[in-house]
Amino acid sequence: MSHIIHPTAKVGDGVAIGHFSVIEEGVVLGDNVTVGHHVTVHAGTVIGFGTVIADHAVLGRSPRPAATSTVQVDPALPVLEIGDKNTIGAGAVLYRGSRLGHDTLVGDQAFLREECIIGNHALIGRGVAVENRVEIGSHTKIQTDAYITAYTRLEDHVFIAPGVVTTNDNFMGRTEKRFRHIRGPTVQRGARVGGGAILLPGVVVAEESFIAAGALVNRDTEPAFVYAGIPAKPLRPVPKEEMRGG
Repeated sequence: MSHIIHPTAKVGDGVAIGHFSVIEEGVVLGDNVTVGHHVTVHAGTVIGFGTVIADHAVLGRSPRPAATSTVQVDPALPVLEIGDKNTIGAGAVLYRGSRLGHDTLVGDQAFLREECIIGNHALIGRGVAVENRVEIGSHTKIQTDAYITAYTRLEDHVFIAPGVVTTNDNFMGRTEKRFRHIRGPTVQRGARVGGGAILLPGVVVAEESFIAAGALVNRDTEPAFVYAGIPAKPLRPVPKEEMRGG
């Protein structure tokens, strides 16, 4: 047998499953799902119709945080839910307890932790790391090798360029006080963050803000302004023709 399908799994019409893939108990594969080679779909995972899963992806894995982690894992974590017509890249790892909308792409070797909510028509690029309890809005794009820390919120139509780093801990692991203050950035609707920029814990990047490449954002921005530098300072308004609907 070239693949293993648990007898309790529900497999829709037109499903194709590659060699050496494992479909565990209670998995639901909608119609016309394509599963590549060496894929593992963990127990209970729900995958909507027309979704394509590339080779060596791991879907619905349960988290096992370190003893020193700030993450508190719910023992009753819900299953991973992947909507319709999504694409999951080769070697991607998606944890249990997250939900993806439809028509979203998760790139090769990307990593999505537990309890994340991803909207529709989103893009999570190659090698992107999305930590736990992150919200990513519809039509938002996150480019190659960005790091999206836990408790971050990216609203709709946000653009995150390659190599962007978000942070959530001003104490960097020292003292128990940090547990009360951990908070990721919020990037509001239509904002753009340039390559290699760093967003510090809890900052709010306002609607239609433009953060230049390499900037360090250490405080909240004003809507529709260009920011650059270390620390980031406002330079000028965003031209109206560059704004969504402008």
